[in-house]
Amino acid sequence: MAEVLSQSQIDALLSSMCGGGDDGGEQPEVKQPEKKYRKYDFTTPRKFTKDRLKMLNGIFDNYTRVISSRLNAQLRTTCEIEVESIEEQKFYEFSNALTEGDVLALTDVIIHPRTEGGADSVAPDPVMVHLSTSTMLGMMDRMMGGEGETDREIPLDYTYTDLELRLYELLVKDLIELMGNSWENYIPLTFAYNRTEVNPTLVQLLNLDETVVLVGMKLKFTSSEGRMNIVLPGTMLTAVFGEVSRESMGRKVASEDHSEEIFEKLRDSSLEIVAQLGGTRLSLSDVYHLSVGDVVDLGRSKDSPVYLEIGGYQWFTGRIGTHKKNMAIKIDEVCYQAEQRSE
Repeated sequence: MAEVLSQSQIDALLSSMCGGGDDGGEQPEVKQPEKKYRKYDFTTPRKFTKDRLKMLNGIFDNYTRVISSRLNAQLRTTCEIEVESIEEQKFYEFSNALTEGDVLALTDVIIHPRTEGGADSVAPDPVMVHLSTSTMLGMMDRMMGGEGETDREIPLDYTYTDLELRLYELLVKDLIELMGNSWENYIPLTFAYNRTEVNPTLVQLLNLDETVVLVGMKLKFTSSEGRMNIVLPGTMLTAVFGEVSRESMGRKVASEDHSEEIFEKLRDSSLEIVAQLGGTRLSLSDVYHLSVGDVVDLGRSKDSPVYLEIGGYQWFTGRIGTHKKNMAIKIDEVCYQAEQRSE
């Protein structure tokens, strides 16, 4: 009797045929590409949650739209700006990437709390704004009537002239003042230009181990591309987020108190309740000839339920009776369904 192949043997035979006729046994398993994960440093845990970074992403998305419109009008050219990355890192990671020719604009952040009795305060550390040298020189060229192109290679140790530093200050100051508009939905902030740091590598602006959030933005002009970085110190963000949390709690408590006050006023308000005994249709001539003592047939028996209307809607049904020698209606049913109210 011929040997009957098992299902596993049939599958192995088919696999060997699809693989080029290799019948040397089991086929090696195909290794899936290993998924890469970013290593988490437990010695320096993250200071800000993903929700906070997502909040910053939305804020600076709005900011890019605002400054894009401003640069389009100011430089008379097309400028597209988008947020490329928002990540938390140590300040030395940003500082080590700077060169001697880089220039930073330092910005003070003034917090205006909405809570009653709250005083304005200045964030402990300044926000830093950095634009690549080639990008800034192209913007200056466009501002002075040129095409915005740099026809020569800019050396890494390029030094701005006094005139270029003045133009740099005018351009950056305008961009900084618009930054506060994007925070209005959360907290009123004022970003005030402080000074320009010509050689930031020789000045300790922050502690090198200070946690910062680096917002990287890409600027795309018709003839060139560039980058703009905004460094948000951790101490500044902690102060701002703390104030946002306090205001959120304050708004929640105020909302609860306000709702209780509304309910108190509603409890004391008066509503007109109409008891509808029934309805019928009469011609105008019949109405004209009505007189005292006439009886109008409503088409309902005396024991039929009476509808109670509030605001033009039927909310209850009841029975006619008396209470303390006054006519009254005893409620039998509450009309919860909309179709019951419209009957």
